[in-house]
Amino acid sequence: MTAELERLRRQVRELAEEWRAAGRYRPACDAWLRGHDPQFSAELARRGWIGITWPRELGGAARSHTARLVITEELLRAGAPVAAHWIADRQIGPAILRYGTPELQREFLPRIAAGEVTFCLGMSEPEAGSDLAAVRTRAVRDGDGWRISGRKIWTSHAHRATHAYVLARTEQTERRHQGLTEFVVDMRAEGVSVSPIVDLAGEHHFNEVVFDDVYVPGRWVIGTVGDGWRQVTSQLAYERGGPERVLSTYPLLAALLRDGRRRRDEGALAAVGRLVARLAALRRMCWDIAHAMDRGQAPVRQAAALKYLGTEFERDVTETARDLVAAPPDLHGDELQRLLAQAILAGPGFTIRGGSSEVLLSIVAKEEVGR
Repeated sequence: MTAELERLRRQVRELAEEWRAAGRYRPACDAWLRGHDPQFSAELARRGWIGITWPRELGGAARSHTARLVITEELLRAGAPVAAHWIADRQIGPAILRYGTPELQREFLPRIAAGEVTFCLGMSEPEAGSDLAAVRTRAVRDGDGWRISGRKIWTSHAHRATHAYVLARTEQTERRHQGLTEFVVDMRAEGVSVSPIVDLAGEHHFNEVVFDDVYVPGRWVIGTVGDGWRQVTSQLAYERGGPERVLSTYPLLAALLRDGRRRRDEGALAAVGRLVARLAALRRMCWDIAHAMDRGQAPVRQAAALKYLGTEFERDVTETARDLVAAPPDLHGDELQRLLAQAILAGPGFTIRGGSSEVLLSIVAKEEVGR
């Protein structure tokens, strides 16, 4: 790693520790999805750490994807509250940069980088499961714009986001992967309603969103009308290929290594050693994906493989902690108990969000067959 990246890593680590020491957050598992703090995101924006890979004229810093990886690794290791800007920085901004018109780029990218615009993801729908091609939300032309009607579910932070990314069907075709289009939707627009979905921990970050004849200006189409499937499958490399698929439970793993109640027999040491070795290999995969993105590639297969293996790893971190520490999970207990409880409650979603394990294996297999 270059001296420049080492310096950046140190700066991010120092910021996270400063906020933690001041009591402004407690390290949490799954913090990139559940830890929502606009003030923390605003501080990252002030330092130029949101949209860091984007061109300077669009609010970015024109730095590498490896630089972004350094930032995200340190924030995830710290369990810092990054959910406010995460989706826009990780996924929607790059999609707009790759497929959006210059007008759309100028309208949104500087405001995302400044922390002023935040996004939620309108992909999943009721009764569709992980089958993204089963989209039934419709968009019909209305003059120079579009009218969107439909329902999206499991939409994290829709009640807080300023805008939504919405995948909608703009044409009914025999092949359901065709006729899909990507849109930007203002969450304050008339016809948008948000209903909370409270999870097992009693927390509210999931939502169901209904779009009832919502008007969207034509300039807010991302890319080509009807080409949404090709675009979104490329975009999912950004969603699946990041360290959040590996480090969501890192605060628990770190607490497990520190905690004096951990079993220290030979079997326990071997179990922890296996986790650390797997983490090193998964981090190497993250770096390979970041290098591929720096070369202008969309590493769909590599990202799917990382997400699949990361899901297995994060599940095993949780199960190993349950096995090696005689401390019951408790959201109101000490640090280890709290982190263990968070990981257990978040665990069922690991194999679904970003694509189920079966979908990911299918992507890897199809890519291999097609080579």
